[in-house]
Amino acid sequence: MDIKQIQELVKLVNKSNIGELKIEQNDFKITIKQKQEFSQQDFSPQLQAAQPQQNLLPPTFPPLAPAGTKSTDKEIAKSDNTITVKSPMIGTFYRQAGPDKPVFVSVGDNIAPGDVVCIIEAMKLFNEIESEVSGKIVKVLVEDASPVEFDQPLFLVEPS
Repeated sequence: MDIKQIQELVKLVNKSNIGELKIEQNDFKITIKQKQEFSQQDFSPQLQAAQPQQNLLPPTFPPLAPAGTKSTDKEIAKSDNTITVKSPMIGTFYRQAGPDKPVFVSVGDNIAPGDVVCIIEAMKLFNEIESEVSGKIVKVLVEDASPVEFDQPLFLVEPS
């Protein structure tokens, strides 16, 4: 079968109501399917019926704030002698550079301005978060590898 015969078959299928045409000759096989065109009216009854039942975006992330955030906020408000180190961005909080690396800071560690206290990963970029204050880490407020929001408290620091 040559190309002109194939083109004639395609034209024939397009002009007719044939949905699919299969031809097999010896070792030659060809299948021609007619493109189906749908109008918006064809789907509108189905779409209208499906819309109330659909949940288009299933939750893919756990809640951004840890379960104990309410009590943490109260503790921060009560403790006047501590400084709160907050997240400068949205992302995932990490206490160490890798699984086999030591944590950047722990409770009781002294920090100075410029010291890296954690990493926040946002869109596949790992951002080192540096301290802007000097003092001693009193409490780590976020669990490792958990999502954080912008301006969420990460550490409590007792200033020195």
